[in-house]
Amino acid sequence: MQAFADLARGFEVALTPENLGWALIGVLLGTAVGVLPGIGPALTVALLLPVTYKLAPISAFIMFAGIYYGGMYGGSTTSILLNTPGESASIVTAIEGNQMARRGRGAAALATAAIGSFVAGTVGTIGLTFLAPFMVQIGLKFGPAEYFALVVLAFTTITALLGSSLARGLLSLFLGLALGLVGIDTLSGQSRFTFGIPQLLDGIDVVTVAVGLFAVGETFWVASRMRHDPDQIIPVKGTVWMTRQEWARSWKPWLRGTAIGFPIGSLPAGGAEIPTFLSYALEKRLSKHPEEFGKGAIEGVAGPEAANNASAAGVLAPLLTLGLPTSATAAILLAAFQRYGLNPGPTLFQQDPELVWGLIASLYIGNVMLLVLNLPLAGVWVRLLAIPRPLLYAAILVFAGLGTYGMSGSAVDLVVLYALGALGFAMRRFDIPVAPAVVGVILGPVAEDHFRRALQIAQGNYATFVTRPISAAILVLAALALIAPVAIRWWQSRRTLTPVPPSPVEP
Repeated sequence: MQAFADLARGFEVALTPENLGWALIGVLLGTAVGVLPGIGPALTVALLLPVTYKLAPISAFIMFAGIYYGGMYGGSTTSILLNTPGESASIVTAIEGNQMARRGRGAAALATAAIGSFVAGTVGTIGLTFLAPFMVQIGLKFGPAEYFALVVLAFTTITALLGSSLARGLLSLFLGLALGLVGIDTLSGQSRFTFGIPQLLDGIDVVTVAVGLFAVGETFWVASRMRHDPDQIIPVKGTVWMTRQEWARSWKPWLRGTAIGFPIGSLPAGGAEIPTFLSYALEKRLSKHPEEFGKGAIEGVAGPEAANNASAAGVLAPLLTLGLPTSATAAILLAAFQRYGLNPGPTLFQQDPELVWGLIASLYIGNVMLLVLNLPLAGVWVRLLAIPRPLLYAAILVFAGLGTYGMSGSAVDLVVLYALGALGFAMRRFDIPVAPAVVGVILGPVAEDHFRRALQIAQGNYATFVTRPISAAILVLAALALIAPVAIRWWQSRRTLTPVPPSPVEP
């Protein structure tokens, strides 16, 4: 009952006209920056920190929360329509969403993303309200060995399920792992694969990798096929809304994605990428139409988008209760708390409950605002496909360059961006999936860090990964995810090749 009373007090704070205005500004900015490739909510919040210094803390954080949620949704728009993720958490959405757009069902894909985001965001915020202390206790049971096993599970599921072969998926993953090694080793302080270039000492930014492989690579691929594929406008087929069948195929993935996204998002090092990939893997296994995956299965949009937005609420649980950021945006929010002289943690709930519960209440309001704003705009966004491809992809190339250069102001990042774009083009040419490479860049350094920490704690004993029950269970799941598809294909081919004995001939 105390949670209800605290939440009611939070709504009193969040529903003031001033704070409603800041929430609206936040969701509008978040959606806009989510649509633009290379500019995410973390960068936007960082840029706005000096501007909001004179704002009251609660107003500033309500706006930042709106940017965070809006950016999570906005990234799905270009993922679906242009195969250009605005955020790394929207990479999975591009796999099926863009194929739906190519089939004329882009508006339906945007609609299931919007509704799924609302359902998952609302349920995730309810979880943040009532289950945050419990989820944090579970997270405290995870050590470096468990985190390493969780990342390995993400590696195996996405590698085994994407691409035309396991070998191509593994090749893409190892390319991403190699890119993730660029920079200074956090434990030894030695530089790796920098080739004497000082700008690479901090590593290659994940946004640069995602934009280069997806946006620039897609642009190069479309340009190379212009003479072979005539430029044609893809019309919207049928209604711009979801059909009854699409509703029936979406509601269960929304709930499953929420169930995956919130708990993993609340774990340290969980973030939004792991649950989106796990949700996609689960939907492909459970779908009654597995043959549609890779060709525009709506479950592959509904589930990951729900996981994406549920994890956004989950990320706030360890931030508010432990002061532990589990994503780039959460890290910027932590810096904002510190700038206002606030220390997130259990004492914050006691010292400044109006700020904490006003922020949580604003998440409910922001979800409603996003649904009201974006659901009617699905038919408007899909008209981006009516723009001639030379103009459209030239604009994508410009925005990708501006977004990348704006993050660091370094020309080296632009060279890296276009080099990665050439790599993305080559991967498309040889049918190598792009998503595992981006996963390798994002999670590779995390896996290395936890692997080495686990060995340090165990004094070099590799058995620590299989003697700890949670770690061992997760690694068994990872092995099954890698072996099961190969075993199933082998068994099916064996059954096909087994000759059928002739039936006995009656005398």
